[in-house]
Amino acid sequence: MSPTHRVVIAVFSDVDLLDVTGPAEVFALANRESGGLAGYEVRLAAPEPGPVTTSAGVRLVADTTFTEVGAAVDTLLIPGAVDLRPDGPVARVDDTVVDWVKATAVHARRIASVCVGAHVLAAAGLLDGRRATTHWSTAGQLAGDHPRVHVDPDPIFVRSGRIWTGAGISTCIDLALALVAEDHGEELALSVARQLVVYLRRQGGQSQFSVPLRSPATNRRDIDDLRGYITEHLDADLSVPALARRMCLSERHFARVFRRETGTGPAGYVEAARVEAARRLLETTDQPLERVAESSGLGSVETLHRAFRRQINTTPASYRRRFRTTT
Repeated sequence: MSPTHRVVIAVFSDVDLLDVTGPAEVFALANRESGGLAGYEVRLAAPEPGPVTTSAGVRLVADTTFTEVGAAVDTLLIPGAVDLRPDGPVARVDDTVVDWVKATAVHARRIASVCVGAHVLAAAGLLDGRRATTHWSTAGQLAGDHPRVHVDPDPIFVRSGRIWTGAGISTCIDLALALVAEDHGEELALSVARQLVVYLRRQGGQSQFSVPLRSPATNRRDIDDLRGYITEHLDADLSVPALARRMCLSERHFARVFRRETGTGPAGYVEAARVEAARRLLETTDQPLERVAESSGLGSVETLHRAFRRQINTTPASYRRRFRTTT
């Protein structure tokens, strides 16, 4: 069966390796899991022929050059590269890449950037008037360089019409899975996600920083185990007295140890975890707010509203309107 989705991925000096190989692996697995029916053909395009050295030092060999790509592009995917400076990473924007993207985008059905590749799309004028995301470390640079772009540094990816932008490096997997879901449905995307042994599936509106990521592994295994218990039992009694009993500690000592190890109090941590669960339900379902509050462990719509105000300074309804939108 001839390919129906020709994916062209730009590669250039110091490109982030996973930005390229992550989506390529997703599309390859989509072909395998569909028995070849997904029809993805991935081609790497570089400014010049020959090997391209990535930021990891691994060299890639492009299939074609920019000038040879032509108009036969279904999905144009732009990864990123950064220059490391004393004050932090700065997204690299190469004029050769920008000019090629600007010329090629008119032929593509769909355009996507991975990580700081959003800076290239913005320089090509493709993000003007659109909401977009990028890696959190360069979001300020993107907003400053391109004031007509509505930069949102929180989501892991954003779709605006035919243009998609992805956040931090590993979110290229989530973005590519979303593209597969758009082309062939959720079932195939979930099948690919299972093969990759990744979360089934992080939605675009999910924050770049989940509650576990904000609080990395501690020095105490029992606290880490408790955090896992909290995540898996959000509708249980997670009050300080209940958690202290589970840890066989006095309430005062437990609260002190938990804050020392995680940087936040147990009540605040539980609320943040419940709000994150509620966010996923608002992003992916049409459940009424009463059901969302119950499923996430927040109990009532009133408590849901208060928690959203404290944690992300918005209302559940506003959050749903924003992140259930696909245009």
